[in-house]
Amino acid sequence: MAGGPSTPALVAGAVEAGAFAFLAAGYLSPEALREQIVATRALTSKPFGVNVFVPGAESAADLGAYRDLVSGEARRLGVEPGDPTWDDDHYPAKIDLLVELRIPCVSFTFGLPSAEDIARLHEVGATVVATVTTPAEARAAAGVDALCVQGSAAGAHRGSFTSDAPAYDLLPLLRLIAAETDLPLIATGGLMHGADVAAVLASGAVAAQLGTAFLRCPEAGTQPAHREALAAGERETVVTRAFSGRSARGMANRFIAEYGPHVPAAYPEIHHVTRPIRAAAAKARDPEAMALWAGQGYPLAREASVAEVISTLAGELTAAVTRLAQRQPGI
Repeated sequence: MAGGPSTPALVAGAVEAGAFAFLAAGYLSPEALREQIVATRALTSKPFGVNVFVPGAESAADLGAYRDLVSGEARRLGVEPGDPTWDDDHYPAKIDLLVELRIPCVSFTFGLPSAEDIARLHEVGATVVATVTTPAEARAAAGVDALCVQGSAAGAHRGSFTSDAPAYDLLPLLRLIAAETDLPLIATGGLMHGADVAAVLASGAVAAQLGTAFLRCPEAGTQPAHREALAAGERETVVTRAFSGRSARGMANRFIAEYGPHVPAAYPEIHHVTRPIRAAAAKARDPEAMALWAGQGYPLAREASVAEVISTLAGELTAAVTRLAQRQPGI
């Protein structure tokens, strides 16, 4: 939910409705992240978490060709493409901040925190969660307290450690990982309905994590053109590296079709190249040059407050469990 949809109002609304929610630290400066944490705490006294992107290795590829390729798109929108620079997304400073503010739960995406970082977070009472997309990644996640198991139907970026990690459907992935670990498993990826939550709980998860389901909530910072595309529900979703250099699922559009076949695997360098294009496209409400991130089930997203969405999901979960119990008496 980084890049705009995650807001203090969305997180606070979710926890006040009885769920647990995470602020997205990705792409924020440490100062902006502090402001969002303070703003969320002003809206709720209940605990919430923060998700952090783990920096990867700098790409050795020549990325100038892709910048040149998308420069015409940028000029059409009245901007220049960004430079293909690497950065660590202020990772060390964010860890310092989360320790200072004693955030009770910190999740990591795109890789694993170091043993030292885990120890620092544990010292202030934080629960540490690692996002994994394969059994091998789950086996590598030593020292964490829980695993967020992400299936291939998820919207936006895959949380995999490397760009070439194989894609797994969520339910088989849950069962494979549950067979190898006693860690609590949080299931995510394409979950849109309470019956989906029931399915992953039955498959061994202790909780379900949803993202796309909340993109149409008024509390979310979803761009207007993105909201319109979600409401229309007419586009297929595809996995592409076109916008960031890392595999991500979003609604198909012209930018993906034209530039996706040519993009190198280089994150966050490509993210910085296309960032001015995406921002200008959002301002112009041009969905053909935006990253319309969405999970495969996005047409089921509801236009309702976050509290209403959570209440509906809870009701659907109860109904699904009741139906199953009626079909299989005694379970």
